[in-house]
Amino acid sequence: MTNGLGGFACGTIAGANTRRYHGFLMASLRPPVERTLLVAKVELSTHYLGVDTDLSANEFAGGAISGQGFVHLESFAVQDGIPTWRYAVADALLEQTVFMAPGANTSYLRLELLRASAPLRVTLKPLVTYRDFHSQNRGVKDFKLDSDSAECRVQAFAGAQPYRLSISQGQFTAAPQWYWNFWHRVEADRGLDALEDLLTPGTFAADLTPAVPVFLLATAKREPPAPGATILATLQSRARQLIAPLPTTAPPWIRKLAQASDQFIVRRGAAGAATGTDTGADNGTDCSIIAGYPWFTDWGRDTMISLPGLATSLGRYDIAAGILRTYAGFVDEGMLPNCFPDGGEAPQYNTADATLWMFHALDDYLQAKRDPDLVRELMPVLMSIIHAHADGTRFGIRVDPADGLLRAGEPGTQLTWMDAKHGDEVFTPRIGKPVEINALWLNALDVAVRLAAAEGHAQEKNFCQSLLARASQSFGRFWNEQRSCLYDVIDVDGSGSVDARIRPNQILSVSLPYCALSAERMRAVVDICGRELLTSHGLRSLSPQESGYLGRYRGDAGQRDAAYHMGTVWGWLLGPFARAHYRVHGNARLAQSFLSPMAQQLESACLGTLGEIFDGDAPHTARGCFAQAWSVAEILHSWIYLERRLSNAE
Repeated sequence: MTNGLGGFACGTIAGANTRRYHGFLMASLRPPVERTLLVAKVELSTHYLGVDTDLSANEFAGGAISGQGFVHLESFAVQDGIPTWRYAVADALLEQTVFMAPGANTSYLRLELLRASAPLRVTLKPLVTYRDFHSQNRGVKDFKLDSDSAECRVQAFAGAQPYRLSISQGQFTAAPQWYWNFWHRVEADRGLDALEDLLTPGTFAADLTPAVPVFLLATAKREPPAPGATILATLQSRARQLIAPLPTTAPPWIRKLAQASDQFIVRRGAAGAATGTDTGADNGTDCSIIAGYPWFTDWGRDTMISLPGLATSLGRYDIAAGILRTYAGFVDEGMLPNCFPDGGEAPQYNTADATLWMFHALDDYLQAKRDPDLVRELMPVLMSIIHAHADGTRFGIRVDPADGLLRAGEPGTQLTWMDAKHGDEVFTPRIGKPVEINALWLNALDVAVRLAAAEGHAQEKNFCQSLLARASQSFGRFWNEQRSCLYDVIDVDGSGSVDARIRPNQILSVSLPYCALSAERMRAVVDICGRELLTSHGLRSLSPQESGYLGRYRGDAGQRDAAYHMGTVWGWLLGPFARAHYRVHGNARLAQSFLSPMAQQLESACLGTLGEIFDGDAPHTARGCFAQAWSVAEILHSWIYLERRLSNAE
């Protein structure tokens, strides 16, 4: 669950936290960054018919698992995007849901007794902390605790953001106690420290009667949060609104994806978010997109790739326009930021493609909605980008006067989406003229030509048209006659050499609207990607036939980074592949079939959403971020795009 500020709540069905990123309240103290874990979890137990039942679960160092509440779990479901547990205790049935308030660092736990033959008493024990979400706390901390009959207030240290926990009906009993050596097994598997110590300030207790829910909340807001029932109704209404623009033929899994899309839309720098006024992203002001949960911030590249699927395709035009305006305000030396660091430092501009993806996102938006005001507002920025790329900007990004193609890269930098770096080692530097960078460059020029013509800027139109004609003519240099596909990089390191390895970047030259290839060559590109890279969950980043292929994304950080773009499957690439397949074969239903296996992923790794990557080798285990914006966006956008082609054909 997310709050539209960068904060989130996440965990496991069993109830045990297996990652350092699991938590009941992960607040964003400087939206959408400075993610800080405040409440790690809330333990639940019951007293019913004279019997105490522990419904919690924890794993500790040494392998002990205590308690084992999952044995009482009758069912789990994600309903309207909201996780819902049902516990059977003797003849009683207890329902638990967890959700967050939009625009506020506030999490709710709702309990409702669905059936019982006698009164049932619940006890809720919060486990609290105060740490950056990448770290883990060990040892006793001098927390300041204060409480009354229904509320507990926590401040970790002087200057720390205070927060509080309260219950809608019931009472709080102070009983501070530290618990040691919680074990996070996924962190251990990732080669990282896996132990955490947590504090409970005490317990909340309430007597439940059927059909009268009780809400426990944790909040970093100073003002009183909205009632839990009000927030829940708002979330359920929003879930219905998200699926309303979908074609009526949309299957249940596509409706789930549409609801998941809202998780990634955030406000950048929302005033008062950490301590006061609720804010939302609905009007599009200062919007951005979180690249992935649990650890990414908002990235320029991911935002622009995701924008069509998360906003435009669902008719959320204010959000789409707001994101474009937000990022246009960050353009510097003709470049969009690559990412915004989590500590709130100045944005980084080490990207050759984020800026070019912006032209595609804008064009997709304008195809769906006429917006002359936005065009006029952004035209000076767009033209400054074209001129900066023609003249040269950071990191060697510049049009080569010899052929009109865009070159990029310097030693020690990683500028494309294949950006894995560990220490000083760049695993896929791709210095020279990468194929997708130039496919994006052609598309950006085509968009610029059309917009300049529409706005009556004849000089700029002619300038962009001349650049487009030259680059289009030279794009044939990427053709690999021997393998009937496109080189991944030409003029590598400024030489005349080529990188002939089979990678998925070439598929973008066919999936993007403007393509300089012949129909025969487009089909050849789709065919080789289908033959050597396609899996049911995305495209491999390198063909298994190539030297250096790594089929497992496992091990410590260095080992994982080495495999990141050397065979690992990327889910977002399934969208471009499906659209490219439709372009060359003309069968929208067949193209859609490549997307369908993702329906199973909604019930597999992180329930209700799609993750980032998968192993290159079968069984293609899900890895990386468990909720990834461009995976959700590209599958959703491509399915809608193809469904509309089917409707038009009928």
